[in-house]
Amino acid sequence: MSDSSQEHADPGRPVTVRQGLHPWNRFVAIGDSFTEGVGDPEPRNPGGLRGWADRVAEELSEGHPEFTYANLAVRGLLLRQILDRQLGAAMALRPDLVTLSAGGNDLVFRGSDPDRLANDLDPAVGELVATGATIVLFTGPDWGSTPVLRHNRRKVAVFNENLRTIASRYDGVVADLWALQQLASPTMWDPDRLHFSPLGHHTVAMMVLKSLNVENSLSPSEPKTLPASSWKEARTDDIVWAREYLAPWVLRRITHRAPVQPLVAKRPEAGPVFTAGVWDGGAARKRLLP
Repeated sequence: MSDSSQEHADPGRPVTVRQGLHPWNRFVAIGDSFTEGVGDPEPRNPGGLRGWADRVAEELSEGHPEFTYANLAVRGLLLRQILDRQLGAAMALRPDLVTLSAGGNDLVFRGSDPDRLANDLDPAVGELVATGATIVLFTGPDWGSTPVLRHNRRKVAVFNENLRTIASRYDGVVADLWALQQLASPTMWDPDRLHFSPLGHHTVAMMVLKSLNVENSLSPSEPKTLPASSWKEARTDDIVWAREYLAPWVLRRITHRAPVQPLVAKRPEAGPVFTAGVWDGGAARKRLLP
């Protein structure tokens, strides 16, 4: 890589790749609702969602006309389902950049063993790395301040350490949601407290690009300060949330009720980030709020 594509830095610091000169030509995202973009609606996008993965792809496509992107993520899937349904399809697309986020539904709603999950994930990462692709793995966020979900905090922390070990073994990149302090703000989350808001997805996209050492045009957006609430108000909010969001979600999984129509990936084939009939990126995208 020429000197013009690097920033002058002290020895030992990661080299930052300028936005249009990164080495990747095809990005494939694997996962569940987090990667699908639930919580970040955009009617002009495939599937009606944007999300952090689309936002990353948008930035990686700038100044890179041959860049293509596929998103195979489907909401609600467990780790083994993601690997069984998406790993082969992803490899068939011959990506040189893959993001893989899986295991969150297992830990939070099934109480799964984090070591067993890591044992299932390890060989899958090995298969992806063997293709020569750059692999990005995600630690789980810290749900310590979220009622009900906080009891899984220790398991998430153990799983995160296993993920770091896997990433180190295969020279992968870690996108560290646990360390992303901005996620402590309620404005980063959808009202269901399970998915990120548009601001949350924007913040995660910035973190992923930083993890890849790629310069980008995204700017930090500070969440609004929320008014202080009393203990009684906070408790009422928790009860309403559990009744309207958590209980129905858990019931659907306990009864194994399938959706009326099978859910499919919003971008099953690799193609340009911005296509005719979707929406024109460029200036229009720049005007969008996080």
